[in-house]
Amino acid sequence: MQGLREQARLVHNRHISPVELVERHLRRIATVNPSLNAFSVLMAEQAEHEAHMAANSTAPFGPLHGVPVTVKDSFDVAGFPTLSGSRLRLGHAAAKDAFAVARLRQAGAIVLGKTNTPEFLRSYETDNHVSGRTNNPWDVSRTPGGSSGGEAAAIAAGFSAGGIGSDGGGSIRVPAHFCGIAGLKPTPGRISVTGHFPAISNPSGFASVVGPMARSADDLRLLFDVLVAYDPEDPYSVPLPPQPPASGKPRIGYWPTFYKVPVQQAVSEALQHAAKLLSDLGHLVELFEPKGSERAPNAWKFVLSELPGEFFRMYFRGRESEVHWTATELGAPEPPSPLTATDVLKQFAARDRMRAGMIQQMRDQDCTVLLTPVCGTVAFQHQQRSFETGGQAIGLFQAMMPALIWNLYGFPALTIPMHQTTDGLPVGIQLVGLPWSDETLLDIAVRLEEARGPWTFPSLGQSDAIES
Repeated sequence: MQGLREQARLVHNRHISPVELVERHLRRIATVNPSLNAFSVLMAEQAEHEAHMAANSTAPFGPLHGVPVTVKDSFDVAGFPTLSGSRLRLGHAAAKDAFAVARLRQAGAIVLGKTNTPEFLRSYETDNHVSGRTNNPWDVSRTPGGSSGGEAAAIAAGFSAGGIGSDGGGSIRVPAHFCGIAGLKPTPGRISVTGHFPAISNPSGFASVVGPMARSADDLRLLFDVLVAYDPEDPYSVPLPPQPPASGKPRIGYWPTFYKVPVQQAVSEALQHAAKLLSDLGHLVELFEPKGSERAPNAWKFVLSELPGEFFRMYFRGRESEVHWTATELGAPEPPSPLTATDVLKQFAARDRMRAGMIQQMRDQDCTVLLTPVCGTVAFQHQQRSFETGGQAIGLFQAMMPALIWNLYGFPALTIPMHQTTDGLPVGIQLVGLPWSDETLLDIAVRLEEARGPWTFPSLGQSDAIES
């Protein structure tokens, strides 16, 4: 399948109709999805109806006119349930589209379906009691990651060329890395989170975001331009339209591991390859050794796991037997002692100090962009929780440290595929920028992908390619 921008061009030039485009995607889903289980809801009938309307429309074409997309099943889509993988949500039906979904539709996109998640988005694996387990398109014995795992799997498998996910601790970037696609965690406030469940609000609204996922960085940029808009219903939303990227070639800080936590060899090789390509593109790439962020993962765990734990315990109370293990892995059990206001204030103050220190160090060293791992491992076997990294085993929390720190700090970060392991699994890299530098990251990522060369997606059944 071609990418979003190319599909939009083909529709605009009337080389293919929205009806045929939707039908080709639905045929691919029917053929391949039984082995992956990427969807919680497939909206085939509505998508076909919307495709006919798009084909007959006389209105000016939007940037995604007639192009099929998918959305994570944590976004409201009018008339459909927003289950977020939970039996406790059965019977729900959304009254209106989430703000981000509405933006996609205003641009002319056609929503094919809602993609699978772990229960309440609280796991790095995509599995639940409602829709079941989603498998990785590169190797079905492995997870596509979480919590946007269904979305990443769908895009990698060609069920759509792009869509939207959400990210509170790597939930866009890790599945993108595991599935060999591109994903952006924007600066909080750039893309509205209204109509997302669980609600993205205080006390962790500075850390959790909505962002685009696609098959290339150029398509991320297209989606970003569509999604960015001020939303007065979102208290974090800012009236900052898309901006031009920074001029020149920003210096790039190379941070190969989160302090002394090792990464797998394939992850290291992908970073080294990206560093060389960036250097060839004219960027000065130099080693970056951050100071004062050693405790950042613990602060993230408090803000994104322990603090909301009371909400989930209340939500589960009396129905614990209906809750899937993915909903409790990140900290819903009762804490040893009740949290106090002092605990909360200390953790938030520590977060602010660490964030300010990172910003100051990046500015002092003139490294406004960082190159880091996405996480310490490539896509792992379902429910695997220990990973070999050159003679040393690390656990799941350690593996995810390079991703979740940027949620704590509210920095934009994106993932693009860069490399493959000897057995054919994709390996991504992560670019991180100072707050509000989203466009600069996207610009660098586009040029880095061009330098990397064409990316091959997994071969799954018969091709149904869309040719120009």
